[in-house]
Amino acid sequence: MIDPDGYRPNVGIVLMHPDGRVFWARRVRRDGWQFPQGGMNSDETPIEAMYRELREETGLLPEHVAVLGVTPGWLRYRLPYNAIRRNDRVVCIGQKQVWFLLQLTGQESDLQLDLTPKPEFDHWRWVDFWYPTEHVVMFKRGVYASALRHLAPFARQIAGLAAIPAAAIERERTRRRPRHRGSVARQPSRDRE
Repeated sequence: MIDPDGYRPNVGIVLMHPDGRVFWARRVRRDGWQFPQGGMNSDETPIEAMYRELREETGLLPEHVAVLGVTPGWLRYRLPYNAIRRNDRVVCIGQKQVWFLLQLTGQESDLQLDLTPKPEFDHWRWVDFWYPTEHVVMFKRGVYASALRHLAPFARQIAGLAAIPAAAIERERTRRRPRHRGSVARQPSRDRE
């Protein structure tokens, strides 16, 4: 399903640990890391698609999470020119996404990346809330920054200002400015298979 402008409706999922770190997963047979996301079926609402994608990509059920927030509308990104399949009947130039912030209320052992015959991810870890904005593939960075800026106030209600500092929001808004040479980003923590 592609809209008249060439965008495929999609949902994105930011799964947050109660301490403010977020689920970051490596794509199968690739070195790319990202949040869970996936296309919507024509008969699905965004929340229905989110729960389906959550189950398919992480193994989690609705009872394992709490919905904390959602973006108020579509956030869009364009695919790189070489990733656009121009021979298809309907050309998809990118994704339009509704993003959900979920809190993990179940156990880490509830996560199952190999639930489907074709898993999306082969490895995951918890990373700092803002880490993905600088580590996702370049063409998704703008949409990740927009989604996290919008979802940060909801995350702070659970994890607190120390875990999701207000300064990070300002840093994301001005991230095109050069960094001071001595600054060091906080590194991700605790790898999980």
